[in-house]
Amino acid sequence: MRKISIFLISLFIGSAFAADVSSDNIPTEDLPKNTNNRILDLNIRRIGMEMSKTTVRNSQYYSDSPVSALNASSQDFVRGVFDTVLEYTQSNMKWDNGLFMEYGRTTIKPIDGPETTDENADKILFSSDMSWSCWNFSGLKFGPTLRGAYETQFMDNTDAPRQNLVRGSGGLSLFDHKIIKSLYTVGLYEYDFTYSDTPTSKTGAEAGWRIEYKIRDGVKISTNGYYREYFSYSNYVPTDLERDLNAVVRMDTNLWGEFTMGPYIQYRRAKARNVDVYGSNLVIGISFNYITKFHLLQSAE
Repeated sequence: MRKISIFLISLFIGSAFAADVSSDNIPTEDLPKNTNNRILDLNIRRIGMEMSKTTVRNSQYYSDSPVSALNASSQDFVRGVFDTVLEYTQSNMKWDNGLFMEYGRTTIKPIDGPETTDENADKILFSSDMSWSCWNFSGLKFGPTLRGAYETQFMDNTDAPRQNLVRGSGGLSLFDHKIIKSLYTVGLYEYDFTYSDTPTSKTGAEAGWRIEYKIRDGVKISTNGYYREYFSYSNYVPTDLERDLNAVVRMDTNLWGEFTMGPYIQYRRAKARNVDVYGSNLVIGISFNYITKFHLLQSAE
């Protein structure tokens, strides 16, 4: 683990000084604005792929070898991410409609056993967020926010059905800053019909963030995530979560045009109602992404 940490730190430092080719698109924040403008952007936050492949041959002849590379199992890891948002701004209102999809799986092929496949990511999220700017502090907007989402999956889990839930929330948000894209705290309501015979209504609270910092032209570090705490449930479903934390940190360095490469860390930690310990998932790797923003409309009323 220590070697992996040293390697990742080196990647982050190296990415910060790597060469880049800047985008030809003009960022919306650099365009002239006035309070009555209508602005429509298609923000492709990330279309990415993470892949790795380990092929081991004749490992049965090296089962007693101290060289782990010769007696390891063959492994294939593939994960894809699609994250886009249609952003509409008018006067003091901002309305974002997003689609986020991810799917990842690992296949292990041991020489002395059957091939196994595990899903390590499976999510489809349709979301709609509306925020109003009632106060403005040096470019940082603050005001009420309303959020809605539908979350599901591509496939059923091994021992559970496909997740299906509708989520609504309302609260306060800081947004539309050069660095702080979104920082919010809201009251939460979920209607979970994953188990169709036992649909469950839940209430709770959620805090979330999306932050981007441009180190220099072509090099950007970003983080996003949420923390949810649930207070009440209409039914007892043992697998329902009481607490849920999900956080991502990523560095993107332009390789060519809108294509980037960089290291990332994703961490998930949660506790279900039927257990006394937390479950967690830590993913560390390198991703290749397409990131850009299309300025579709700007017009004055």
